Amino acid sequence: MDGLCESSLTFFSDQRQCRADVLPPAEARARIEVAVLGFLRTLTSRDPAISHLPLINRTSSNSGVNHGLLTDVSWIFLSHSCCTRSLMRANATKAFIRVWKVMEMCYQILLQEKRLTQRELYYKLLCTSSEYFTSQLQVNKAIQDIVALLRCSRYSLGIMASSRGLVAGRLLLQEPNKETVDCCSCGSSGYPISGDLNLLEKLIMKTDARYIILVEKHAIFQRLVDDHVFNQIPSILITAKGYPDIATRFFLHRMSQNFPNLPILALVDWNPAGLAILCTFKFGSIGMGLEAFRYACNVKWLGLRGSDLELIPEESFIPFKPKDIGIAKSLMSSKLLQENYQGELALMTETGQRAEIEALYFHGYDYLGKYIAKKIVQVDYI
Repeated sequence: MDGLCESSLTFFSDQRQCRADVLPPAEARARIEVAVLGFLRTLTSRDPAISHLPLINRTSSNSGVNHGLLTDVSWIFLSHSCCTRSLMRANATKAFIRVWKVMEMCYQILLQEKRLTQRELYYKLLCTSSEYFTSQLQVNKAIQDIVALLRCSRYSLGIMASSRGLVAGRLLLQEPNKETVDCCSCGSSGYPISGDLNLLEKLIMKTDARYIILVEKHAIFQRLVDDHVFNQIPSILITAKGYPDIATRFFLHRMSQNFPNLPILALVDWNPAGLAILCTFKFGSIGMGLEAFRYACNVKWLGLRGSDLELIPEESFIPFKPKDIGIAKSLMSSKLLQENYQGELALMTETGQRAEIEALYFHGYDYLGKYIAKKIVQVDYI
């Protein structure tokens, strides 16, 4: 699958596309060294100037959607348009310094052949550079800036993904030199998905499932596992407990490679956030646009859908909140939504109401499995 994605990036050659490379530690260190030397050369030249950092611009105006030519997978991409971090602008000064501080830490991690999560990196920086780092968000943005500057993946920089993801159902997993894990036997908590992408790459996977079911909410995931839905409907269940982390997206992508004939079906709330979560799994995100093609999957929307609203009691509908309106506007202005999705979103905004999966409990606590089975038989997921 990766080979097909690679070829559709170059074959038909949209030369505007830009991506982050996966590099061995020595090459990642070399890119950091080149960036540092370039900065020092500017400062020590005969006519020294304050340097700026040319970063790939991570905004919707610089993004597009690549519809795979040799696959049915589409993903967000970024063009080569740049923005800058500069010491000449007061509001960008600290962001400029944070890039170098985080890059220095990444270089040390690579030298020591270690890996850190973004959270661990934040606490390391809090101890050494607290005047520049007061929140996790600042570290996350600096990492994105470095990826956009060096054009290599965060994993290549020694940054390991933090994972919230869980998997359960008809899947056997085996790490190198370890015993096989049967994901049918992990209880309602499921089996935790590792944040080590290198480990996920090496996992041996076997299944007799016919579907992969992506579940937005942890509580719904637990209900389905407790009800052994994966035995009623031969399936693998996955949740990222809301907006997907990189590790869960990579794990799902690996499964789509290993089992290309299994449809991936998403069960999300009928609201803008549910649709945004589905789109993140399906296309990636603008913030990760340099790496999106490595994680995108052909996810289909199983439910909840507008056609299911008759199943929801009137008392269970929830009026839109300002956050819902904001997400809806963002989705509408993006280039992601296919016509069917636009229609669903238009219906949401027209009614000004949202419906959550739990509303189906009106029909009984065991109804979720029946609902999924019925939707799969209808084969109208999009």
